[in-house]
Order: sequence, then structure tokens, then C-alpha cells
Amino acid sequence: MKKKWLLLLIAGAVLASGCKGENMGRGQAVMTQETAAGENPVPEAPAAAPETSVQPQEAAEEKRKDTAFGPVEGIEKGKALVWYGIPYGKEPSGSLRWKAPLDPDVWTERLSATDFKEPALQLENEAVIGTEDCLNLDVYSRKGAKKLPVIVFIHGGNNQTGNTRELIGTEMAVKNDMVFVSVNYRLGLLGFNCLPALMEEEHATGNFAMLDIAKALDWVRENIEQFGGDPENITVSGFSAGGRDVMAMLISPLFKGKFQKAVVFSGGMTVSDQELSAKKIAAAIAPLAVEDGKAGDETEAEEWLLGTGKEVRDYLYSISSERLSALMGNAGIRMSVFPHLYADGVVIPKEGFETDAYIDVPVLMLTGTTEFSMFAYGDSYYSGSGMEGLSEEELLAAKNFAIKYGSRMYGYFNTEASAEKMSSSYESPIYLCSVNYGDSSSAYPIPVYGSFHGIFIPMLSTENNYAPMLPDTFNQPGYVDMGNLFLQYLKNFLYTGDPNGQGLEAWSPWDEKTHLTMVLDAAEGKALAECKSVKTSYGVIMDEMDQDETISKEIKEKVIANVMNGRWFSGHLDQRYENKSLWVD
Repeated sequence: MKKKWLLLLIAGAVLASGCKGENMGRGQAVMTQETAAGENPVPEAPAAAPETSVQPQEAAEEKRKDTAFGPVEGIEKGKALVWYGIPYGKEPSGSLRWKAPLDPDVWTERLSATDFKEPALQLENEAVIGTEDCLNLDVYSRKGAKKLPVIVFIHGGNNQTGNTRELIGTEMAVKNDMVFVSVNYRLGLLGFNCLPALMEEEHATGNFAMLDIAKALDWVRENIEQFGGDPENITVSGFSAGGRDVMAMLISPLFKGKFQKAVVFSGGMTVSDQELSAKKIAAAIAPLAVEDGKAGDETEAEEWLLGTGKEVRDYLYSISSERLSALMGNAGIRMSVFPHLYADGVVIPKEGFETDAYIDVPVLMLTGTTEFSMFAYGDSYYSGSGMEGLSEEELLAAKNFAIKYGSRMYGYFNTEASAEKMSSSYESPIYLCSVNYGDSSSAYPIPVYGSFHGIFIPMLSTENNYAPMLPDTFNQPGYVDMGNLFLQYLKNFLYTGDPNGQGLEAWSPWDEKTHLTMVLDAAEGKALAECKSVKTSYGVIMDEMDQDETISKEIKEKVIANVMNGRWFSGHLDQRYENKSLWVD
């Protein structure tokens, strides 16, 4: 029992130290759990160009590039070349705070791009960090690169936190013969704010972060050839919030023609209602308005903030960015806590993902099998009065219940539920992947976390935030081999839009008849890859929940109503169990 609680304490410490927002997330050591279709392989991606001897002068010149706005100088990282913090937009502060991004000011002196820049303004450990001057991106390439496929990565963090350091592209640029671009963008209420006073201009939108990402993609198309990339072969990708942003791009008219493929890590389909979102935002800012003498109490302040007058608009612009960034903390994958991705009919169609007008490109969607572990174990409800009096065994069983079924719903939400919704309006292939490594059913179970939200990141880069949390986990032969296998599939997809290649287990696209998903795992130090049906539905999962007897009916009702409720994946669950809406007080 002491060992179990030690694991839980470790989980809590990790969540407190850095597993914020969405950047952390079925089976695990403490949990109880419950034929590939071949295709003719496409030609393999071109082999890497042979290494050539580079003279010092040539190497120095390779680090110096000219962009449309001014010259930059990067840094050598082994066989890679890296440029950090290249501006793609003007600082969105002052009168530009809630405006579409503008071109950066032109510079003539060579800009040093040899180190990471500050992240976008955000709340971290109860302190506001970062800068408003955040519209920049990092570029990773390789020496001698020419016309290589480009992947543009959008970091996670619930669109409230995070930065380009989430995924370091050095290894991928060299191993996968690609150009990797990671984007910083406006976060929190600076990146998403749909209060009516800010919506008075024609075609106004509160999805400012999405405008930033579109601006970054325009920069990539215009400049990436200078860095060895092919502007006609751009893949958008993202993890967690970044993955959901990529899914939103697939239905956004703003992004038409800006990319040719998409790779989505733990994404899924989420949009929010603009009117309900505005009410939540007004409620969050209301205490500031009372403090600043704009209203007598918070109810009055909320009503005033929902107005359209110039006085309201001027007040919003007068609030310091630091005060705004301190509002609406960790949302824990609940849209009602920090609403964003508004279905405003401008950036995102009013019908959301019910649209039949997708940007039809090959897409690859991935999930882990224990996506809900970190969110459930870190949920404050377990330490509150609702669970008071439970024994250690009962509390652990309650957490395992939420993780088991929440993870199954979250995994379905991330992949197959999206494919099902898209299929009738989508011509391009949709490839699904589920990573089982770490699950209790794997030969390599990861205690507490399982195949967690973020299990893919160490496959893509050995320099990552997860390695210190879980030492000697991602350097094991089985995980390394699985990562190398996935990178082969990814390389093929980036080059051709099809992950298949010679010597690889056939990866068939998902369709409504076969429901095939590539399942990745490892055993005996080697990667396992099998394309098979993992078909399920919210109804099937909830039926199993109803039959589950690992916890009492009373505890089950509390977990469903207070831990699993209101999450990205919880719409059907909230409806079936009549959970209280988190959108209304």
C-alpha cells in the first residue's frame, strides 16, 4: 500500500511542477483493465543526401539566411542548423493587442537567432511569465538541405501555456530529412477573447491565436525555401491544444491552401459557442472591473463587460496584459473553464465540425491509450469533501475507474470519433494510430501514467520534458525501436502523404467498413506494429461503466459527475448521466 501511495505522491508532484494545462494527460500498473489489411507500398522517401565536406566559410554562410523582413543568423547543432525566434509578426501589444497580426518591422542588421526567445505571456506556477512580443518561430534544418518537406508544429498547453521548446526539432530534421518549424503564438485571453466590444469590426473574430498561426504559415510559404524547405510540401502538426488547433484548421476557410498534409497528436474536435464563451470571459474579468471602479459588484460588472460601447472596449485595452494573463488558470481539458476556438463564422464555421467543407488533405491522427491518467490523478475533487472518509483502496479504485473509462473516451475522441465525423465529406486518406506502450497490457507498463497524454513526444525527440519525470523509461530499447519505427512512417507521410514503405507493416487508411488503426507497442526490446480494428463508441464505453463493480454506485456517480464531466470527450457522458452544465453557474 505504501508503494501505491508513493506512486500517487510522485504523480502529484509532477503535476504540480510542470504538467499544466493539456501538456500532460488505458492501462497502468495500478489499474485493472480489460488482420492487418495490406496495400501496395508507395515508393520510399528519398534517401538523405550524402554528407559532404563543408569548409568553415561555407558553414558560416549556411547559418546566415535572408528572410522577407531581414537577415538572420542561426547556430550549428551537430548536423543540424537552427534558427530560434525569427519574427513572423509585429508585437501584438498596445492598440494591436486584439487585432489580426501585422508584418514585423523590417530590419537591416543581421538578427541573432542563436537562442530561444521568451515564451508568450502566460501563467506559470502562480506567476505571470513571458512577453507580448511572441510572434516568432524556430526553424530546424540540416546542412545542405534543399526542397525538403516541411512540418510546422503547434505546441500544446490548452492554448493558455507552453512554447516552442515543447518539441525540439534537431533530431527529426537530421533523421527524417525535413525542415521542422515550431511556432509561438498568443495565449490565454490575449489569444482568445470574444467579448462583444472587441467584435465591432467587419469580419471580426476572437480567435486571435488562429490568426497568428495562419500568419506563421504564410511566413513559412514565403521564406522556407531559404532554409532548405519545400514551400509546396507543408504539413501542419500539433500536440494537445496544438492538435485541436490543427483540427480546427481543417474546417477553417482562413487556412485553405496553406498546407498539404496534417499530423494530429491527441487532438480531437472542439469548438465553443461564442455567446456562452463571452459570458465566461466577462465573469473572469469582472473582479478587475470592480477593483478598477467600473461597477459596484461582479454581477453588474459582467453585464457591463458584455456591452458593445467604446467605454468597454477602451477599458479592456487599458487592463495590463499581466493582469489578464493571470485570469482563467489551468482548465484541465474543460472548455468551459477557458473557452476558445469560437465557432464565429469567420475563422471557424458556425456549424463547427458538422460542416461538409473540410480542407481535404491526407491526415494522420494519434492517441495514447491512457490519455486521461494525468488529468484524473491530479483532479482536486479527490482531495475535497466529496471523497472524504474513503479508504486508500476506495480512493485508488475511484481514480482507476476515471482513468480507465475516461482514457477510452479520450482516445476515441482523439481519433476514431473524428474519422467517423469526417468520413462522409472527406476524400483524402485518414490514418489512425494508437500507442499502447506504457499501458498495463503492454510488456512495458509505465506506473501511474500508462500510455499517457504525451507518450509520443519522446519518440520524436530525446530532449523533452518527460524524460526527467520518468527516468530510464524512454531510453529503453523497446521504446527507442518503436520511436524509430514511427519516424519511418512519419517520414514517408511527410514526403508522400502515405506512411507506408518497403519493409514496414502495412498501414491502411481508416474507413467505415474496416475501422483500422495502427497500434504501436514493443516487446523483448523490439517495436510491435499491427493495423487492426479497435472500434468502439461512447455508448459501448458507458455501458461497460454501468456494469463495472470495482467501485460502489455512490462513488461511481460522484466520479462521473465531478471528475469525468465537462471534458473535451464528455458530451455524450454528460448527456446520458444528466451532469450539470459547467457553462452555467
